[in-house]
Amino acid sequence: MTTTMTTTDPGLAMPAGPDTTTATGPRLGMPPTQRTPLRRPADDVTDADADTTSSPSSPPCGSSPHDARAHGFLPERPPVRSMIGTWTRLDALARAAALAPGREAAIAIVERAHHAEELSALRQRVSRLSPRNAEAAAMRVAVIAVSCGWNGLDPQAPAARRIADEAFLDLWAAVAHRIDHDQFVALPTLALRNWAPERKPRKHIPIDQLARTEPLVPIVRWAPEGQPLSRLDRLMLAATRLEAHGIWLFRLAETLAGRAPDDSSTPTALRRLVRVQHALRAQLRSEAAELAAAPTTPQQRAVLAALAEQGALEPPVLQAADAVLGVGGRRPGDGRRQHLRRHLPAPHRAWLSAMDRHCAPVRTLAHRGGPDAATYREAQESLIALRRTYSSLVHAAAHPAPATSVPAAA
Repeated sequence: MTTTMTTTDPGLAMPAGPDTTTATGPRLGMPPTQRTPLRRPADDVTDADADTTSSPSSPPCGSSPHDARAHGFLPERPPVRSMIGTWTRLDALARAAALAPGREAAIAIVERAHHAEELSALRQRVSRLSPRNAEAAAMRVAVIAVSCGWNGLDPQAPAARRIADEAFLDLWAAVAHRIDHDQFVALPTLALRNWAPERKPRKHIPIDQLARTEPLVPIVRWAPEGQPLSRLDRLMLAATRLEAHGIWLFRLAETLAGRAPDDSSTPTALRRLVRVQHALRAQLRSEAAELAAAPTTPQQRAVLAALAEQGALEPPVLQAADAVLGVGGRRPGDGRRQHLRRHLPAPHRAWLSAMDRHCAPVRTLAHRGGPDAATYREAQESLIALRRTYSSLVHAAAHPAPATSVPAAA
């Protein structure tokens, strides 16, 4: 039986768009949000995702302007559920690696694919991938890399050739070049590109609403088909839900961009930000019990530990809140912040850097007194509490299950 994740938390519904009570402020050079109808998830295999539909001269996947108000850091359309043509082999490799009982078994799967020349065949076709399919390939490459324990490697570094399979490193590097993103083996790719609606929606709906309201299933499962979702599956889906519910946070961030601390609209936006962060915390807590009861394996816990060691488990929506608010004296230094952001595509990193600059006036409230400063500090404290709740979810996923674990696949 397939377990799905849905939420109907009424606290996450905002009464009005966060921009409606404020004067129009700086939009960081972005045009007004354009809502375009989404294509159905069922169209994934029949649309322009075939590797023959994009020429080698197509622009990198991250090169288009990014408007975080439209869908936050979620993909613009539902991720590709099944790749086609030659790329079905990457689908199969990722699923086999995710179910491998240990790193050695996962590495053996990659080596067999190398000897069968499957990896070189894929490498030769990377430049022909459409942007959306290139992002789908990146998710599958990321699953293989973490399964093999290679997520800390630079695929183009000479030292990596002595540790990992060369043909796989070539494929990894080619995919990274195609999407213009070198550090994609992290939670944003593994979670936000690895879900699909369980059923086709009856109408075209925005991506954030789709990810909030529809039952979701992982595209590449860390648990065998027919078995309950694992803790790692549930953590990744929880991160996706967090991002979808956090769309209001992105819109409030842009409301606060460029605001003076004594602007009459600033405290209103900060109070709404507190409400959103409390709702996000409630969303995570509602999923904690199911995650704690889910099965796990030592391999899955090793994957999670490796990602944590690389600083690759930070949800993008929390990075967005941090760019607006900071966390006072407990805020990590700029080097640490950039370390966490390196796992995001270039347009997302640019958006966060713009928020660092444009929200600096609001952050001066941290050194003031009065009710507006108290509201700002309340927003900071709610962000700290939200981070702690997410950390507790990661902690639960990283520990052995009290009951029988998922049987390891051969």
